[in-house]
Amino acid sequence: MTFGAAGRSSWRSARNSRVQLLDVNIRRNGSNPTSQQDKAAKRTPLRPEPSSTHDWIGPPNPLSNLRPIIYRIPEEESELEKRLRNLRQETEDWNHKFWTQQNLNFSEEKEAFVVSQLAGKGLTLRDVDGRRRSLSSEEMAVFYKSFLDKNRKHHASYNKEWYRRNFTITWLMGRVVLSSVWRTLTGRWNSSPTL
Repeated sequence: MTFGAAGRSSWRSARNSRVQLLDVNIRRNGSNPTSQQDKAAKRTPLRPEPSSTHDWIGPPNPLSNLRPIIYRIPEEESELEKRLRNLRQETEDWNHKFWTQQNLNFSEEKEAFVVSQLAGKGLTLRDVDGRRRSLSSEEMAVFYKSFLDKNRKHHASYNKEWYRRNFTITWLMGRVVLSSVWRTLTGRWNSSPTL
């Protein structure tokens, strides 16, 4: 593989057509959270098969704003490597699910807040020209603070679980590297001629 400034020929450029198909399909279906709320469990409309040489990274999901990742499956994957890959994929899916739900809740509560504040002023959501009305940054700061305060425990438990998962992933990565080094060293010693 070469990484040139002109074309950046890599595994990503080989999958450009798939990424473009994903982008087209997402645009075709729209990114309205209310219409896609039932599709929250699906991360991408098209999902390629895992490669034995490269991870696949897709375009950002319109609901979670996270890029889906499909981790490579090595040809001679050990049980430890499989455990690591599965934990990474489970963490990716868990993270996607959390942020999809969090973003949907945020959007719904923000919309309700804006409507209630405008109604309190005797205004509708749209002006006479059909343009959407908005609140000032000071008024929105009240909503942002209340949303964060209301979700503080939820965020704290998410952070705790996120750190636990990432520590476990890092620990497993270290074990995989050590195991690989051990296999390489013992393979060299076993294949070297004896004097």
